[in-house]
Amino acid sequence: MATNVYTHGHHESVLRSHRWRTAENSAAYLLPVLTDAMVVLDVGAGPATITRDLAARVANVVALEVNAEAVAVAREGLAGVPNAAVALGDVHALPFPDDTFCVVHAHQVLQHVADPVLALREMRRVCKPGGYVAVRDSDYAAFTWYPQLPELDDWLALYQRLARANGGEPDAGRRLLAWAHAAGFREVTATSSTWCFADDEDRAWWGGMWADRVRESAMARQALASGVPQEELDRLSAGWTRWAGDPDGWLSILHGEILARP
Repeated sequence: MATNVYTHGHHESVLRSHRWRTAENSAAYLLPVLTDAMVVLDVGAGPATITRDLAARVANVVALEVNAEAVAVAREGLAGVPNAAVALGDVHALPFPDDTFCVVHAHQVLQHVADPVLALREMRRVCKPGGYVAVRDSDYAAFTWYPQLPELDDWLALYQRLARANGGEPDAGRRLLAWAHAAGFREVTATSSTWCFADDEDRAWWGGMWADRVRESAMARQALASGVPQEELDRLSAGWTRWAGDPDGWLSILHGEILARP
């Protein structure tokens, strides 16, 4: 069985980022096909902010997470949403019968899984004929920023190394179309979109979040265990703080997207 090792973990600094996500800023490519009669599976729902938004547009939503800690986070995010449920399971072997859901959605998930093609096959299996498999993943190698700080270059290299050591592919965005074809999809619409952080508030939020994640999240523990000294993590963290405080600071994050039909 393929396994997952989630590079980011569930530290507050990580959830701070994930709770910012909405259907509008993270799943806009999917929204036009949704109808109020649909049943949706949200794979890797995290704190379920996107799931809540989807639930407001469809009949029912199931949020899937891979372990008890993540399930608890999703349940907290969906408190009070009557048409949403939370399930425990692995995307490599989804705990649902064939042809269960009208839409199977995953945001920033395939970059972390051991076998993204197998994951897509499973998503395809549980999707009803005529339904949609919707996937969006960032592409770390395509992140771009100004000013060109060496600390951020080194942060990116470290993150890519750690993610690949965990069996993931941080540059997943560019590979989604190929993975979908390998999983047996023939009707695939591939697009891209970006997040951009360029005003004072956005820089303070994004840069502060990564300054904390570099020093305190599961990524930091993995880096230290691999031999990276604390002083180096402190240097990378300070780089993010420096970028956040620069009035000329600008950062754009590219995402690949696919909307595939079984």
